[in-house]
Amino acid sequence: MDTVVGNAIGVSEAEWQARVDLAALYRICDFLGWTDLIDTHMSVRVPGESTAFLINHYEENFDEITASSLIKMDIDGKVIGKQGRYNAAGFTIHSGIYKARADVNCVMHTHTRAGGAVSLLKKGLRPISQDALSVYDDIVYHDYGVPATVEECEELGKTCQKGGHVILHNHGLLTAAPTLPGALRGLYMLERACELELLSRQLGEEPMMIDDYIIARAAQRMKQLRSDPGFGVVYFEALKRQVEKKGGTDWAQ
Repeated sequence: MDTVVGNAIGVSEAEWQARVDLAALYRICDFLGWTDLIDTHMSVRVPGESTAFLINHYEENFDEITASSLIKMDIDGKVIGKQGRYNAAGFTIHSGIYKARADVNCVMHTHTRAGGAVSLLKKGLRPISQDALSVYDDIVYHDYGVPATVEECEELGKTCQKGGHVILHNHGLLTAAPTLPGALRGLYMLERACELELLSRQLGEEPMMIDDYIIARAAQRMKQLRSDPGFGVVYFEALKRQVEKKGGTDWAQ
């Protein structure tokens, strides 16, 4: 395996870039307020290694994560290379999806108040906003299971075969996508849709529903956009610039 001279841990160039991007993603999640102390987790599949993925070291705040501090593990739960603690429930979630979806290379999971609140409702998200239409065609719901079990790993994989924008009942939100920028863009719109859903339920009257024809047209458009490898890239780059303004690029260490 070719390695990059000068990167902190001597991994391949492709893996190092994946590490830098994932560390930046954690900083973005911190910037957006998508944290739950050290809980919740984001991961990427290691380029060229279909059974390995990167995830956070389960002792660091999101604003402390760096490219070299990330944990590399395989889908059977073995830590590869530098040893470190990982979130057991996080392993269950991410490994289950990577096993079930060969096309998925990034998984993001949050416990935000808006996402958590909508997850308490049986079919909580309605097509009532432009934000909702960005994800509505790909929404799936997953019943709460026993965390960190083989059964939950398998069931979540089955759920994600039906869609990549997931509302985890009684839990939170998740996106699974072919690219990191695509997962980020999807989760941002899903979070926004949940926020508007909650606001609508406090207005004292039923919201205006979007016409079925418009919903169908939006679904067609979003499927086309998500199929583009560049989907979400400009948003990822813009958010990285926002984080850089706060404190540099020390995640790339």
